[in-house]
Amino acid sequence: MASQLVEMSDNVQERIRFGPFVADVHTRELWKEGTRIKLIGQPFEILAVFLSKPGKLVTREELRSRLWAADTFVDFNHGLNAAINKLREALCDSADKPRYIETLPRRGYRFIAAVEPADSEEVRSAGANGDAPKVQESHARTQPIDSEPAEENIRFANDKDSGAEATGTFRKRRVWLPMVTPAALFLALAIGSLTWFVLAHPSTPRTVGRRASLNSVPLTDLADPTSDPAFSPDGTRVSFRRHGYAAGNSGIYVKTIDSQQLLQLTNNPSDCCPEWSPNGRFIAFSRFTSKEHEIYTIPANGGGPYRLFSTAIGPKHGELNWSPDGNSVAFVGQSSPGTSSIFLLSYHDRTARRITEPGPLNRDWGPAFSPDGQSLAFVRTPESGLPENILVMPAQGGESRVVVSFYNGILGSPAWTRDGQSLVFSSGSEPGLLRAPVFGGQEIRSIEEAGRPAWHPTIARKGYALAFQKVMQEISVWELNPNHGKPKSHGVVVSELGRNEAAQVSPDGKKIAFISNRSGNTELWISDRDGSNPFKVTGMGDVGTPRWSPNGKSIAFDAGWRDRGSVFVVDVPQGVPRPIARNDSDNLVPNWSRDGRWVYFASNRSGMWQVWKAPAQGGPAIQVTTHGGFAAHPSVDGLTLYYSKFNLPDPEVWQLPVEGGVETHVSQVHPATWASWGPSEKGIYFLERDGDQADIIFFDFATSEVSRIARLDKLPFWLTVSADGSGLFYEHLDQENSHIMLLRNFQ
Repeated sequence: MASQLVEMSDNVQERIRFGPFVADVHTRELWKEGTRIKLIGQPFEILAVFLSKPGKLVTREELRSRLWAADTFVDFNHGLNAAINKLREALCDSADKPRYIETLPRRGYRFIAAVEPADSEEVRSAGANGDAPKVQESHARTQPIDSEPAEENIRFANDKDSGAEATGTFRKRRVWLPMVTPAALFLALAIGSLTWFVLAHPSTPRTVGRRASLNSVPLTDLADPTSDPAFSPDGTRVSFRRHGYAAGNSGIYVKTIDSQQLLQLTNNPSDCCPEWSPNGRFIAFSRFTSKEHEIYTIPANGGGPYRLFSTAIGPKHGELNWSPDGNSVAFVGQSSPGTSSIFLLSYHDRTARRITEPGPLNRDWGPAFSPDGQSLAFVRTPESGLPENILVMPAQGGESRVVVSFYNGILGSPAWTRDGQSLVFSSGSEPGLLRAPVFGGQEIRSIEEAGRPAWHPTIARKGYALAFQKVMQEISVWELNPNHGKPKSHGVVVSELGRNEAAQVSPDGKKIAFISNRSGNTELWISDRDGSNPFKVTGMGDVGTPRWSPNGKSIAFDAGWRDRGSVFVVDVPQGVPRPIARNDSDNLVPNWSRDGRWVYFASNRSGMWQVWKAPAQGGPAIQVTTHGGFAAHPSVDGLTLYYSKFNLPDPEVWQLPVEGGVETHVSQVHPATWASWGPSEKGIYFLERDGDQADIIFFDFATSEVSRIARLDKLPFWLTVSADGSGLFYEHLDQENSHIMLLRNFQ
């Protein structure tokens, strides 16, 4: 995809003006009269194609070949129409009376507006007068890789000037100095000094006698996704990774807080995980090649990279952390096939030694030194995948202890608070930031001010600030009829507001129940089968796994899975949810028996996940499985209960007679998740993982054979199946972007 996007803009002037708009095909940004317009992903890429061929026919097939890979299975017509509509909406254009995009029926489109080059000053001045950021990018200067750093670059721990010169490069700009009087010059200098003092001393509290309120603001707002934030030691700058759509934009960047200036340090798309030296002069980062994991350093003000260390490639965890004394860099390396450990790399002699022993097929990653340098926190992922644990150990090696154990997974390295008493980490299917005490005595608390989703936290050592990655997604529900000769998908619940997923069609085939966070919290919604007339059913938050009763009059669902999940049933359309399974254990993933008398669900009340069932009208629950079980699906004839054995990735599917008996393994069915499979009258459909893509596979009851139905461009989490097998429903990622957010006044 990336190479195709580069080809689109090879022959296009970097900045193009048409009407009141200016488009930058290099940064993938669009302005209108100084205000930046939100236009990302495929709509902008289509605009880039139009601008490369103004006044000429651009066929739909040409757009397809440029924007969708040949072997990608999507509803191209629906996807292109949706992207064109979003582009027209951004341009305030009309298909009936076009000013920019003319439709040529059965052929394609033509861009009919006059276009002309727009210079960089026009874009920057637009940003200064409107919402668009004024960006100054300085590309990395060249220096031979592997050349020895200057002698002064080797000193870290004892260097007193702590990166004082580091801010100079960021403040370069064209300056015009008119004639001023001495008094005016003195006043300007005084104001400048005061401004510098405020920016250079962010640790000064803004309130007296009470804690300042937390305030989350965007730190990056580029058209390209940004991730992997890290604070400079003085807390005034943040380094991050940029995933550029255009050639040359990817790599490690540095941004000064409260400024729009950017400094590009590297331009390699595989660079990640920047980490500042304790004196603020250098940034270490990881680079992955086809065979090696390399660790580089680069001057924080720009310069050539210096390769510090390389090792054979293992699990692609590039997280780094510099010890507070500057003598060591902690990194993730392969200790044996399928296993990763934490290593300490000596900066001075460039030797590495392993300091964690994860055990066979366990993986240690995400190292983070405590502020005093005495302890090291890291994440351990077991062979089974869950629970993931955060452990703390002496910084130079020794016995470790578990601080956090989470079944919802951990995203990114943990971050120490400034006082060294707590760890902040991200977890959950809709991730949020949590704060856990290192030494006990307090409960794990959610940092609600960060919102969701929030990933990869980092905390400033000076100043009161926390940065994290926020991912914005637009997810729709799509349907595929597998019985066509050439199955085609089409969108049924299409929304530009958040995530829409876990759809299931009603028994009469006329309605869809699904979950959506379009209203803020994740709630249960119902719409017509084509996605029209949606309405919200619940107001509880954290709702999941909706399932229709056989008579279509009620829906079972779970809620509160972040804490202690409970199973509810609600009569539709306007009933009040009533609990079916709610106690001190987790109760999740409900489904109905075919006669409607029972609600199956997963519970860990016995000490491990098992399938249970409770009367639909309320009453004591009965355990169904004894050797593990999670997501249950009764067969269409009601005689067999199928279930995933675990709630881990790539779970096994087993079956058990409803009336009791011996469980057996359905070895031909191996879905990617517990939620990506389901039985129909004639067989079981499931999603099989193939990298980031997925195949829809059908297991035929009659022949015990499997066959591929279709390929999807992305791996969905959910796949639900109508009872007659005429409809498969899954979520489709329409658009995604990520930004670095800054949470001020964090303590």
